[in-house]
Amino acid sequence: MSEIGGQETVGTPTTPPTLPTPPTSSRNRRDPFLVVCRCFGFVTALAGILCITVNVLSAIRSFQNRSDIFDGVFRCYAVVIAFFVIIAETEWSFIMKFSKILEYWVGRGMLQIFVAVMTRAFPSYGDKQTDLLLLQNIACFYLLGCGLIYVISGLLCLGFLKRSHQQREISREQAIKDLEELQRRREELEQLLLKEEVV
Repeated sequence: MSEIGGQETVGTPTTPPTLPTPPTSSRNRRDPFLVVCRCFGFVTALAGILCITVNVLSAIRSFQNRSDIFDGVFRCYAVVIAFFVIIAETEWSFIMKFSKILEYWVGRGMLQIFVAVMTRAFPSYGDKQTDLLLLQNIACFYLLGCGLIYVISGLLCLGFLKRSHQQREISREQAIKDLEELQRRREELEQLLLKEEVV
């Protein structure tokens, strides 16, 4: 309470400035473009798994029929390369560091088309292997379609757009974490001040 010009005024206690609280919805809100990209990556990974399955079955059949040893070896190579297709869709930083070409959608699409062509090669199994031939065709054209979409999207610079969206999402999440850390430290300081006032 202070006296100014003969009048008494009541002093209000000064409160420390409040930090803006991080919105809870911003952490849960996802970029729709990145969600679509992740869904398409999952679909492409399924196509790679299907190609691996078909090539493993074809390799087993080729090794059982000893006259088709070269086809079996060819299928083993197709399985190994198809594993790279799946790993590329996970976008594991360790793999991406050593194969920069897979960061670009055109390169990733070309790899998928190559695996699809390898899966479709040597399709003549006779009348007894119609189920395997059908599965081989499905896996081939499934992965071929994914590869063509990747190549076209890469030429349209959608891969670059995805990387910029990822950078923006990482920056936003980091800003929210920093704000939460500041809020936590502020609360700790307020608790310490309250304890000193009580003492």
